Amino acid sequence: MRPEITASNEYHTPQNTPHLLLDRLTFNSRFLFTGLFLRTVFKSRSIAQKGFYDAQKWVDSSHEIFTDVERCGGTIHITGLDNIRNCEGPVIILSNHMSTLETMIFPGVIQPIKQVTFVVKEELVKHWAFKDVMLSRNPIVLSRSNPREDFRIVMEQGAERLKEGVSIVIFPQSTRRVIFNPAEFNSLGTKLAAKTGVTVIPTAIKTDFWGFGKSSKYLGPIHRDRPVHIAFGEPLTIHGSGKEEHQKIVEYIAAKIKSWQ
Repeated sequence: MRPEITASNEYHTPQNTPHLLLDRLTFNSRFLFTGLFLRTVFKSRSIAQKGFYDAQKWVDSSHEIFTDVERCGGTIHITGLDNIRNCEGPVIILSNHMSTLETMIFPGVIQPIKQVTFVVKEELVKHWAFKDVMLSRNPIVLSRSNPREDFRIVMEQGAERLKEGVSIVIFPQSTRRVIFNPAEFNSLGTKLAAKTGVTVIPTAIKTDFWGFGKSSKYLGPIHRDRPVHIAFGEPLTIHGSGKEEHQKIVEYIAAKIKSWQ
C-alpha cells in the first residue's frame, strides 16, 4: 500500500528513494522494470480469473507499478489531488494520453479518493493479458471504429456509471501521443458532463518515462531522465454546449505540458 500518494494535495518522489541494485547491475536497461511490470500483470490476471480482483486489488496492483517506477530510477510528481477530493459526488476526469503508464497508475491515485472506471478501447478488453482485469472494473468499451455508436455508448453507459456514483476517466485522444495536439482532443467528455451535470477535472500528464516498444507497445524502453507528471486541474462546470470549457481544458493541458519541458 502507498497511502501517502493520496493523503495530501501533492505527491513527489522522495530524493532518498532507493534505486534497486539489480536495476543498476542490468545497466539501467528496461529489463528489470519490464519484468516487474509483467509480474504485476500476471498476478493481477490470475486473481481476476478467479473472480477476486476487487477495487482494493486494483489499487494494490497500481501501487506496485507506481513503486517500481521509483525503484527503477523514475521520479513521479502529482499535484491537485484536492481538486478531486473536494468535489461532491462523481467526476469526469479528462486527460491527455501519452503512454501505458497513466492507465496503470491512475487507479492507485484516484480510486482511494473516488470510485472510478475508464472509457477504454475494445482491444484492451480483448487483450489476453489485460482483459480479465479490465472487465472486472466494469469499463465503458468503445470500438473507435464507429464514432456515432461510440458516442451513444458513452452517453448511455457514462450516465449510468455516474448515476451509480462511479467517476470516469476519459482520454479524448483516439490513441496515445507523445506530442499533444489539441485538434485530436475530442469533446466527448464535455458532452457527457453537459448531459449529466457532473463536474469535470481537466488533467494533464507527462508519462514519456515509458516509451513505445517495437514488438509490443506495452513493453517499450524507459527513460529515467524524464520525470512523470500528473496535474489535476480545478473543477469545471459545463454550461450550454461546453465549447468554452472544452477550450479551457485543452489550454490547461497544453500549458502544463509546456511547463514540464
